[in-house]
Amino acid sequence: MADSSKSRQSNIDAIRFVLDGETIEIESVDPTRTVLQYLREDLRRTGTKEGCAEGDCGACTVVVAELNSDGDDIALRAINSCIQFLPTLDGKELITVESLASDSADLHPVQKAMVECHGSQCGFCTPGFVMSLFALYKTNADPTRRDVDDALAGNLCRCTGYRPIIAAAQSMYERGTADRNDWLRQPCGKQVPPRDRVEKLLSIKRQSALAVSENGRKYIAPTNADELAMALRDNPDATILAGGTDVGLWVTKQHRVLETVIYTGQVSELRAMSVNDSHIEIGAAVSLSDAVPVIVEHYPDLHELFIRFASPPIRNAGTLGGNIANGSPIGDSMPALMAAGATLVLRSAEGSREVSLDDFYHDYMVNDLQSGEFLATLRLPLPQVGVELRSYKISKRFDQDISAVCAAFRLKLEDDKVADVRIAFGGMAATIERALKCEQALQGQKWNEASVERAMDALAEDFAPIGDMRASADYRHRVSRNFLRRLFLESRGEITATVYDYGRTG
Repeated sequence: MADSSKSRQSNIDAIRFVLDGETIEIESVDPTRTVLQYLREDLRRTGTKEGCAEGDCGACTVVVAELNSDGDDIALRAINSCIQFLPTLDGKELITVESLASDSADLHPVQKAMVECHGSQCGFCTPGFVMSLFALYKTNADPTRRDVDDALAGNLCRCTGYRPIIAAAQSMYERGTADRNDWLRQPCGKQVPPRDRVEKLLSIKRQSALAVSENGRKYIAPTNADELAMALRDNPDATILAGGTDVGLWVTKQHRVLETVIYTGQVSELRAMSVNDSHIEIGAAVSLSDAVPVIVEHYPDLHELFIRFASPPIRNAGTLGGNIANGSPIGDSMPALMAAGATLVLRSAEGSREVSLDDFYHDYMVNDLQSGEFLATLRLPLPQVGVELRSYKISKRFDQDISAVCAAFRLKLEDDKVADVRIAFGGMAATIERALKCEQALQGQKWNEASVERAMDALAEDFAPIGDMRASADYRHRVSRNFLRRLFLESRGEITATVYDYGRTG
């Protein structure tokens, strides 16, 4: 069991975070103990539930507040506590469903809306829905129906159905006087201004690497790239942890024992983003929720892909760098990044090097990272005039599901001829790969039905997909052909509605 005693003085080798206005200090903890285990087993806060233990059902949703890079404001986001390791809370504030209570027993407006709209039946999923709605309530003053749908994409209910829960989301702003500029009432009933919360987090902000251990197993959280490089040099077999949305499942589902965990989420350089004259630079520890809006601003046709990329709690925790480094052949970001011509900056204690994303993957879950190296930065070229970048995916569920096939196309037309084309697919091979034969069939050709048909046939030379639980080989092959046809029809204005438009309102 973790020591959950409240802090009396600062301890550099202790995890420190804020819960209900108090600083919690934990000196010894299993590096892979989850936030959910800590809440339910150590603190007996059983409002937060365990449903799937893989970040899929949302019953375990909590909210985490974290200082921005400038230290003058706080980002508040819902995450899945079942796959979030407890030590990653260091320097942050944790908000659970119990945190919304007050001494007067008044319900929070979100809770009132759920009660009055009959949004709960068995109640098992309710705390998770409440926390997702709480995050929406505090970050969006006037959500559309589409905003509500997205905010709840990570929460599943088997009883009431979603109509009354959506009704609660649409009416929760009318159910009380809680100020959205103040995050919640403390147990004493006192409203705490956001500036006080900023000061509280500043008081526990770490200036150097955190290192805690239990029974010989270590957790290290560097604060800068030099510390990270040294930690990896000294611990070459360590597991690198970013958002934990995949590594968390290694522990909860595969029951792996991770001896040393090195967390990148506090490394300042890896949390930075910038846009220059030629590239978007995204640090490997930037969350998907932060990275995606910047990418979509420059590549608006990727909006549909990223709105379907997992759920908000997964996007809030997961990182673009982690998705790339993990290298799953069904990772949704990599086809688009590869088609766009992205490069990666890899760093170690010995220095840095830049590689093309095209050359990064060698085999199934095998990449170009050497011992002691880590992914530092993604460099994504800015779009050129006349170049389109589109990406499509197909999966069994619309929201929050892994792709059966994901495709991306970068296309430049001149005088109705293909002046340049790059095509990448996920789900068709052991790694994310370019469709080189398909590209060759299109390059320099008229952009018409005949050339597109020949390019569709060439896909059979590029890929021999497998069949599995997500799709048969034949289905994947047909989908890959139809994605190219969809690109052709969209480019000619024959398709205007997106997949996201069907069955959606607001």
